[in-house]
Amino acid sequence: MNDCIFCKIIKGEIPSRTVYEDDLIQVIMNINPNTNGHLLVIPKEHMENIFDTKEEIISHSIKITRDKIYPLLKEKLNCEGLTLAQNNELGQEIKHYHIHLIPRYPNDHAEFPYDQSILDEVENIFNKLKK
Repeated sequence: MNDCIFCKIIKGEIPSRTVYEDDLIQVIMNINPNTNGHLLVIPKEHMENIFDTKEEIISHSIKITRDKIYPLLKEKLNCEGLTLAQNNELGQEIKHYHIHLIPRYPNDHAEFPYDQSILDEVENIFNKLKK
């Protein structure tokens, strides 16, 4: 899709902080994080929501989260849990299927409002997670 922000990120037209990438998905830092290390798992092929996403993409995204990303978050950021969130239709701000990976910490208050000053912390965390 020409106007999809995630498609533009996948094509390299918009910069992102990519933590993991393979032939099917790209995992990037969320620029509006709920907690430190909040990531987005984005399929490289445009599919609007879970209802039109290929089963292979869904299972691959979960496998990579389980086997690679969560261990990375635990090792580098010392998180103690992980919330996976996936919105469809209502509540889905970007109409490109994606999964939120929200690391959890004791007393993290994961619902804090967006604050522009957090972008500096996003950069610091990216530097910890990048290869």
